[in-house]
Amino acid sequence: MTGTVEVVVGVVVKAHGVRGDVVVESHSDEPSRFAPEAPLHVGARPLVVASSRRLAGQRLVVHFEGVETRNDAEAMVGATLLADVSDDERAAGPDEFFDRHLVGLTACRPDGTPVGEVADVLHGAAQDILVITTDNGERLVPFVDALVPSVNLDERRLTIADLPGLLSDVEE
Repeated sequence: MTGTVEVVVGVVVKAHGVRGDVVVESHSDEPSRFAPEAPLHVGARPLVVASSRRLAGQRLVVHFEGVETRNDAEAMVGATLLADVSDDERAAGPDEFFDRHLVGLTACRPDGTPVGEVADVLHGAAQDILVITTDNGERLVPFVDALVPSVNLDERRLTIADLPGLLSDVEE
């Protein structure tokens, strides 16, 4: 049985102009999240995207139906924009993953021995970083093929390279 899950797709950072547009810092790799007629919400308040355009980097100028004045737009500053998506929705490519699918996966050594669990995904400038909770505390593992050679969502596990110091302290 599939359900839905709320995902953060962006944050309103400021009003833009006088017609109710807002600048949104996008937290989504899916352009369709801000396409016209896309349904979003802020808490229980439903929103529908009327139009959007890329501003710079991860920022967009978005106009929502019913947000018609600068005052309306300013009232949205700081709002976290959410989308309801199917909990089994997968990313477009075979080597792409949504954070919600990675968090909770069992981290294993190449021989299959469990060593921890993915607690979070941090988005760095160069690459994403997995936060792995182990018996030795939290470890940060760059999410690159050399260090994380396989991810199996069906088995709820991923493989972490067995490098000294990566998942445990190195003896000096």
